[in-house]
Amino acid sequence: MRLLSYNIHKGIGGSDRLYRLERIVRVIEQHKPDLICLQEVDRNVKRSRLDDQPALLAKALNAADSSFQMNVHLKLGGYGNLVLSRWPLLVKHHVSLRMATKKPRGAQMVVVDTPQGKLHVVNWHLGLSEVERVWQARHLFAHSLFKENEALPTIVAGDSNDWRNMLHRTIFAGHGFEHFSAPPAQHRSFPAYFPMGALDKAFGRALKLERSRVERSKPARWASDHLPLIVDFTI
Repeated sequence: MRLLSYNIHKGIGGSDRLYRLERIVRVIEQHKPDLICLQEVDRNVKRSRLDDQPALLAKALNAADSSFQMNVHLKLGGYGNLVLSRWPLLVKHHVSLRMATKKPRGAQMVVVDTPQGKLHVVNWHLGLSEVERVWQARHLFAHSLFKENEALPTIVAGDSNDWRNMLHRTIFAGHGFEHFSAPPAQHRSFPAYFPMGALDKAFGRALKLERSRVERSKPARWASDHLPLIVDFTI
């Protein structure tokens, strides 16, 4: 099966600063992913024409099921994380990862009814400081809603903001996860026009990685300020 993780930057191009959600759709649909983990998805925000992006993306990408988590509330609307799935979502949990007074962050936890069996998927967007990210990962793994389905094969994906590539060593390896987006040098995804950091990462447990890569096409470099990460795996 194929998972695509993508910070879509509200549908605003990283280079031209134009709002073009259709570019995001074209970049995603060419890969035919079964599972899509998106970050920075707008709903009812002026900069994105008051579009309901979760609904528009679910329809355009023919999702069988979806789950949206609004983390940042603006004067009008807000933005957050979105999971789209080819198969039904049996469980939909949302957890706040906000540390003290820092910017609101969050994680989605869903259980997908795949043809290979149940799969636990976490979609998140982490903070800018290493201390914050370590706290967020530990908070997630200790949370009762994560523990509810931790025995299932699990994949964690999203915008990690982990410039120094420390998360696997500091947190994930100790919980039995494999780094699916390694080595970092081959998975640089930000900024899209000249990628220097492997910020978009995936980690798997009780799963077999087949292939992972970052989409570096010209359309992808224009659609957002991040490039999408594509991961092929089996349970």
